Amino acid sequence: MQNFSALIDALIYTRSRNGKLALIADYLRETPDPDRGWALAALTDGLDFPAVKAGTIRALAVTRVDPVLFALSRDFVGDTAETISLMWPPQPTKAPPPTVSEAVTELAAITRATVGAELAQLLDRLDPNGRFALLKLATGAMRVGVSARLAKTALAQAFALELDDVEEVWHALQPPYAELFDWAEGKIAKPDSTNLPIFRPFMLAHPLEDGTVDLTDYAAEWKWDGIRVQIVHMGGEVRIYSRGGEEITRSFPEIGTGLTWQGVVDGELLVRGAHQGGEDGGAASFNALQQRLGRKTVSAKMLAEAPAFVRLYDILFDGPEDVRSLTWQQRRVRLEVTMPLLPTERFDLSQLIEASDFAALAEIRSQARDAAIEGVMLKRRDSVYVAGRRVGQWYKWKRDPLVADCVLMYAQRGSGKRSSFYSDYTFGCWTDDPANGGELLPVGKAYSGFTDEELKSIDSFVRKNTTARFGPVREVEKSFVFEVAFDAVQDSKRHKSGIAMRFPRISRIRTDKPAEEANLIADLRAMIGS
Repeated sequence: MQNFSALIDALIYTRSRNGKLALIADYLRETPDPDRGWALAALTDGLDFPAVKAGTIRALAVTRVDPVLFALSRDFVGDTAETISLMWPPQPTKAPPPTVSEAVTELAAITRATVGAELAQLLDRLDPNGRFALLKLATGAMRVGVSARLAKTALAQAFALELDDVEEVWHALQPPYAELFDWAEGKIAKPDSTNLPIFRPFMLAHPLEDGTVDLTDYAAEWKWDGIRVQIVHMGGEVRIYSRGGEEITRSFPEIGTGLTWQGVVDGELLVRGAHQGGEDGGAASFNALQQRLGRKTVSAKMLAEAPAFVRLYDILFDGPEDVRSLTWQQRRVRLEVTMPLLPTERFDLSQLIEASDFAALAEIRSQARDAAIEGVMLKRRDSVYVAGRRVGQWYKWKRDPLVADCVLMYAQRGSGKRSSFYSDYTFGCWTDDPANGGELLPVGKAYSGFTDEELKSIDSFVRKNTTARFGPVREVEKSFVFEVAFDAVQDSKRHKSGIAMRFPRISRIRTDKPAEEANLIADLRAMIGS
């Protein structure tokens, strides 16, 4: 555990991507099995210990530390694991520090009845760095600036492997990845995943900045506002994977029902709803889909009220044949031939946009008002399907964001390197003109879009203008105005304002605008469907 905790500590204080890659690669080369496999699983969110929850850890902390002192320290530090690791008074023990493998084994065996005593025993065996690493391992909240993709890249670099091969093999294996490391070290051949119902990495797109493309070389289709999914029917099983490789089959059981065609397809998961013009049966807004995300069981009522379907973009396997090496044009023909073999109530085809040139496409894009359209995709007609983002192959051209002036209402400390700053902001708009008694109601929350200097400025405002405290949240004087950019506005029964922003981010600070001139909720409601 000492080496793992040293790695975590070094990753936190290393800002450069190449520096993080080197640290992980060195660790994977030098650490024996199975510790390195469990560490890799932790860095890629591949571990889950159901009995160990954040609330349980906080409750455990106050059995050893004064509750008031702990609360004050947690508020100042901004991170529960770091606070406990520094404040924990260990009991005398002769037990040596656990290895990563031993810690994983013990955490996996912990139950809700034993979690307090057994987690305390583990913490007693470790120094502050080790306690911090253990708590991050136990909760899965690593937050060390390492994405799953970066960890896999480090593995590829450590053993001179192709990243695409690592991605392919990765999802066929389970932690602690002994077979993966045997292959990486040349001890065995590459594991065969041909006929397994596993995830294949998605091909992704670069944002189209201020440029144009030639539509003789690129095909255009709508970018739908759902979640990108992959449907795999192989080895007698149907599985649905999200873009990150998480299996979500149980949340959308109707998709695979009665599916006889075998292969792998790529598309956008949506739910049925009403078009902007009122026609039922089209794709509803993302808000409707959100009601079903993350559910392990789906009621008959929900299946009836928000039936899911997939709008298909591409085909990766046609039966047992891997067609990713074909051009997009060839794969599109295969996909069109496949469509009649799929249940029409659960699958349809993403239609291409017919435009004479790029200027005409821009005009079509600007007129799109369907709530489920996020923008336009541009794909080279001769592009093969490869994992990740490849320059010049696919582009995403999102609709221009909507903007509104909103008033800062609440602030909360961030995590990781932002744990010392109030960086998570809840903002609101007026129900009516303040002169007529209008009140502010929250319409969104954002924690991005500002510079480091702007963050310091906002943090200073929060500290000097706090009017009330609710645990880690501060309510502030209602005088600070943001211009907020967002992709869409949707009706929402979960919010008091009755609306919800899609992907809000701070666009700029409006020091020139008094709070009384911020937007009304009615202004945002008028943007629904825009």
